[in-house]
Amino acid sequence: MKIAVNTIFLQKDRLEGYGYFVQEIFIRLAKKYPEHEFIFIFDRPFDQQFIFSPNIKPFVVKPAARHAFSFKYWYDIKLPLALKSIKPDILIQPYGFCSLTSYVPQILVVHDLAFKHFPKFIPKHHLYYYRAFTKKFLNKAKKVVTVSEFSKDDIIWQYQIAPEKINVIFSAAKNTFQPIDISAKQITKEKYSDGKEYFLFTGGIHPRKNLITLLKAFSLFKKWQRSNMKLLVAGRLAWQYEMVLEKLKTYKYRDDVVLLNYLPEEELANITASAYALVFPSLFEGFGVPVIEAMQCGIPVITSNTSCLPEISGGAALYADPINADAIATQMLQLYKDESLRNKLIEAGVLQARRYSWDKTADLFWQTITELAGN
Repeated sequence: MKIAVNTIFLQKDRLEGYGYFVQEIFIRLAKKYPEHEFIFIFDRPFDQQFIFSPNIKPFVVKPAARHAFSFKYWYDIKLPLALKSIKPDILIQPYGFCSLTSYVPQILVVHDLAFKHFPKFIPKHHLYYYRAFTKKFLNKAKKVVTVSEFSKDDIIWQYQIAPEKINVIFSAAKNTFQPIDISAKQITKEKYSDGKEYFLFTGGIHPRKNLITLLKAFSLFKKWQRSNMKLLVAGRLAWQYEMVLEKLKTYKYRDDVVLLNYLPEEELANITASAYALVFPSLFEGFGVPVIEAMQCGIPVITSNTSCLPEISGGAALYADPINADAIATQMLQLYKDESLRNKLIEAGVLQARRYSWDKTADLFWQTITELAGN
């Protein structure tokens, strides 16, 4: 079988959610099934590190697809032309878009419908494209994959897609995220937080990630509990980040907030495993990988009581209304004061994290591929 995979998010030193999802699944499938050929389709020069095995063949289709007009041109004109020469049996579209003009059977991955719930947090040209074409994409695809039961229900409700067309295949955390010993934790703290304990937020600085409310909650926590606790923010400046940077200029506890920007995976794993707790009050998620990364590292989690986050964390976290800074701060204070609760959450989180693994995710994705190939 010849399987084409849209790999435009496999970019060196810029791997994030979509890119990791594709990398972790297809590094496993390509190695596990050497008798099949995998065509990785890039929209720009690629790095050789993403050609994981000899049965992966790279193919570049230009120009780069990064805004609404280029999306339409790339997916519906350039990509179908390339597919005529590649002649794949199946095409994997992992980023919520598919080609409306190709006759190759497509598996479409839709991680979430955030644009439906928080349209003001989406760039206008992206929002137009999502609104105009998402239903067409869902109808065009032969199979749809999403990453939580919450997202599946959302897709069904918003677009009246038949439930049997959608497979839920959970995401996961990489094996790099593991507990570390006390001395390694202290080295990490000395490097990033002046040796102090810290709450951690992981994710891009983007309105949907809700950092302004987290800053308000951290301020309340510091007011209620005078401690030297810090807040580390690990994530790149993504979109509409200026508001956060402006807020920090006059923020009372700005010396206790550390912006780390994008970090290499190994460094992020050490920072996660050294944290006092993860605080992840995102307004909307399709899965919420940072929650599982933290649990896998053996640190407790405070997260939102909305979208998929209660489902993914399975009761092994503390929950708060993400728009209520007081509620988030209360959970931070409770965790800080109650060591017994913190230990219980750590134990429960480790068990919950074991439900997810990239090996299991890859196997389930392969079942979807073979199901479509059989049909």
